[in-house]
Amino acid sequence: MRPGTIIYKEKLKIGSVILRYPKKTDLKLLYRYINKLSRERTFIIVQGERISLKQEKRYLDNQLQKIKEGKAVQLVVFVNNELVGNSQISLRGAIERHIGGFSISIAKKFRGQGLGKLLMKSVIAEAKKHLRGLEIIVLSVFADNEIAKKMYKKFGFRSYGMLPQGIKLEKGYANYIYMYKVTR
Repeated sequence: MRPGTIIYKEKLKIGSVILRYPKKTDLKLLYRYINKLSRERTFIIVQGERISLKQEKRYLDNQLQKIKEGKAVQLVVFVNNELVGNSQISLRGAIERHIGGFSISIAKKFRGQGLGKLLMKSVIAEAKKHLRGLEIIVLSVFADNEIAKKMYKKFGFRSYGMLPQGIKLEKGYANYIYMYKVTR
């Protein structure tokens, strides 16, 4: 898929919504987005850490290369030209090349408005179209993130394990739940 390819464009109650593949010129938007989420200490891997522009550039360049090679799909969500969401599925390698790792995030002020469902539906559809050999999608979720777990279950994901204290936070530990969905 070419960088910047639009997958969805619609005027909704919350504004003009666009889902598209990322492109190199999104670097500063993605950099600001991830650091804003990190400061929130929401249900994502970065919890207050500051991601440098250099780190974000390395990540974006790597993702764009994986997309080009057919090893990943990634969609970004804009509402009224503001980056408000990001999701990706990346194939693993070697004997796990049939497994895609999933992640998703939505900006705080846009949560609960259906964007997560739209983004998840779209990124899974793109993965099924463009990731040759994809058979299973896996994800991990904070055990206390009830909203996310409920959404994942609606999309057919099933739990296959829990890692007690798998997440180390500033104020203690949280459990990680592992989920999967068969796509074949």
